[in-house]
Amino acid sequence: MITFSYLCTLMKLRVAYILLLLASVLSHTQTAFSQKRDVYEFAKDMPVYADSLIADMSYPLAWGNSDITDFNLWRDTARAKVLECMMTPPPRPAETTYKVLAEEQRDGYKALKIEINLSKYYNVRAYLLVPNKKGGNAAINLLHDHGAHLFIGKEKMIRPIQEDSIVTKDSEEWTKLLYDGHYWGDDLAKEGYVVLSADAPMWGERGRKEGVNRQKYDVVAGNMMMYGRSLSAFMTYDDIATTDFLASLPFVDSTRIGCAGCSMGGYRAWMLAALSDKIKVGAAVCWMVTSDVQLTTRYGRGENGGFANCIPALRQYLDYPHIASLACPKPMIFINGTQDKLFPVPGVEKAFDIMRKTWKSQNAEDKIETILMEMPHGCPLDAQKAVLTFLKNNL
Repeated sequence: MITFSYLCTLMKLRVAYILLLLASVLSHTQTAFSQKRDVYEFAKDMPVYADSLIADMSYPLAWGNSDITDFNLWRDTARAKVLECMMTPPPRPAETTYKVLAEEQRDGYKALKIEINLSKYYNVRAYLLVPNKKGGNAAINLLHDHGAHLFIGKEKMIRPIQEDSIVTKDSEEWTKLLYDGHYWGDDLAKEGYVVLSADAPMWGERGRKEGVNRQKYDVVAGNMMMYGRSLSAFMTYDDIATTDFLASLPFVDSTRIGCAGCSMGGYRAWMLAALSDKIKVGAAVCWMVTSDVQLTTRYGRGENGGFANCIPALRQYLDYPHIASLACPKPMIFINGTQDKLFPVPGVEKAFDIMRKTWKSQNAEDKIETILMEMPHGCPLDAQKAVLTFLKNNL
């Protein structure tokens, strides 16, 4: 007969075994993290031969390096190479449609939460702000940041539309941190722009069922590559698709569509301007640099954006400012911060110089503005005002 005392003893033995097992696992994990060999090949998350890799980056397809001297032909050729490196795009639906999930009237404009069938694979949720004056409106595709903060996406740019208190509180705290407490999208809508902001893959309502985990972004991106797809490229493909969607709306002037963003949103903005003919004006805040400065520890840090701006093989042909130059001769404004620890000033200045030379080569030097502001990484009100002035003058 099994007695109560026997059961208690058995339970104690099992608990002791589990605790012993956990201690062993923890000890092994701690040892694994502290284990070092005298000979190694990587340090500070970089290969020790990083400088050699950088020296071999010749960017043969860049404007001025390429043997193509006709700018339009160069742009078509370079754009095709970028798209090739972005790998297979998500298939578009036969017809792009949307449904309204929530709406509310705000001061001078209506705020809509919508769901768009952006691909045959998935639907995407977005916020759409429509001024009361409908018809012939200029529009902005407003692209949210990374921030290592994936719980919200579109809610970083536009005041939440009938979301729960957790999302709303997080959104308010984020705008205070990065945008001087302003909802950039709402401010643009008050100026008469139609504004769209959609979640990027892995942000907001396109995140993980299991919840937010920044490290899982890289795991998911790696899995996507095993499918022959790039998660970063899907973000850009979606930005092109949302721009096409904006152009299809009856109250939008399809000849006056711009894009803007900060941080990863800035990266998305110049990528979109480079690859979409529907974008007429672009604004990128706090995301421009050259790879030789970004991919080295010489300036105290290395690249840690991971797969969010990783397009396989592209560095063999073009650097960041070369890709952004595909937007030439469109009006473009680039703003970076002198105190931005993510993008060292020498790399920013070098990138700005490359782009200015490209615009100048096409007699369009008056169409590009490159500004270094006294600010850290972010998009304070001064930067937002500079972008608004640029949009008013060019869109």
